[in-house]
Amino acid sequence: MDHQRGGVCNLFSRLRARRPARGRTAAARHHRLRRRHSLDAQFPRRLRSRDARDAATVRRGLESRRELRADLSCDDIPADHPTGVVVALAPAYPAARAQQGRQRGNGVSSAVRIAAHAKVNLFLRILARETSGFHQIETAFALLDLADELVVRRIESGVTLEIDGPDLGPSEDNLAVRAARAVLEATGNRFGVAVKLTKRIPVRAGLGGGSSDAAAALHAVNALAGHAVPRQELLHFATRLGADVAFFTAGAPLALAWGRGERHFRVPAPPSCPALIAVPPPAMQVATPDAYAWWDEQNRTPASRGPVTLDADALSTWGSIGRLGGNDFEPVVFAKYPELRALYERLAETGPIWVRLCGSGSAVAAVYKKESERDDAKQRLGTTRQELIATATRATPPSPPETISS
Repeated sequence: MDHQRGGVCNLFSRLRARRPARGRTAAARHHRLRRRHSLDAQFPRRLRSRDARDAATVRRGLESRRELRADLSCDDIPADHPTGVVVALAPAYPAARAQQGRQRGNGVSSAVRIAAHAKVNLFLRILARETSGFHQIETAFALLDLADELVVRRIESGVTLEIDGPDLGPSEDNLAVRAARAVLEATGNRFGVAVKLTKRIPVRAGLGGGSSDAAAALHAVNALAGHAVPRQELLHFATRLGADVAFFTAGAPLALAWGRGERHFRVPAPPSCPALIAVPPPAMQVATPDAYAWWDEQNRTPASRGPVTLDADALSTWGSIGRLGGNDFEPVVFAKYPELRALYERLAETGPIWVRLCGSGSAVAAVYKKESERDDAKQRLGTTRQELIATATRATPPSPPETISS
């Protein structure tokens, strides 16, 4: 393997865009390197592709080993190469690897359970609207203990979904189903999965429930496949499913995010603190596209926005987090729903160290120093005009999928 790895590095250094082989740049997409001696009689010649189906195995002796994939230096890639994976991962889960796992007593699981945690946005700035219709943002995501639960079992083929909770519409449109299919296709559709989703995160509340379910499905199905899909590939799948899905898939309890929300920088989380989520009646549920449309109506001419400078310890305590900027959705959402503004104000009057609209709404979250303060706030607000969920912020990453009896 070492001599093959060295050969790859030497080969790509001779294919640099600045010095194309024989006066021409190597063609994008997979290709054969003609007019060259083979580096190794058994080494795969298809080296570059955006499509995982074009990958091939590295061999050692007569036995196939792990598929060759990604992350060669950008300096070694010709200028016409598209963005994306440089050396693709073969989609099929290697049968030899599964057999080796069973021989070591580490057989592939037939059923797993995983939590899909909710999130809050510690602050949220909307920067500009792209010509594509998407918006550039700056934000910080933080995980909560509040979580949905997925139990995923291997079946013969296909993907089924059973939901314990509110109706989420056609299963074909469910992000968790789409996530499961992405991993199954990447591993060669060697089996199917039955997903049971227990919903505890309110829908259309800005808490990221659907995105978190998708991330949990990615990890759960990959666990059933013996972790055949590498972490970086899972993150590619997550980004295609949605910006928030990428954050949940990464597993950080706290992260700065920018772009469309899909670019993240993991930072240490402050200590866990008690939190209270206030969820208004369904009549005040907010769809994220609607919230962006309302913002566009009030900001037809993009305002000049100065840079945000965060000190190294700006996210280290909830006191400092409480002094950060607000949520740009709050003015436009509160203008549409004055009752939601009133809920925000009632929650702010209970003495939290931080209170914000969750994402684009409609839930409002507050963080307290002590559980007793949170519980007093819950009792004071009551449940006549809103649902109240007692939870806590997370200081540690989520747990990986747990094997359960089938």
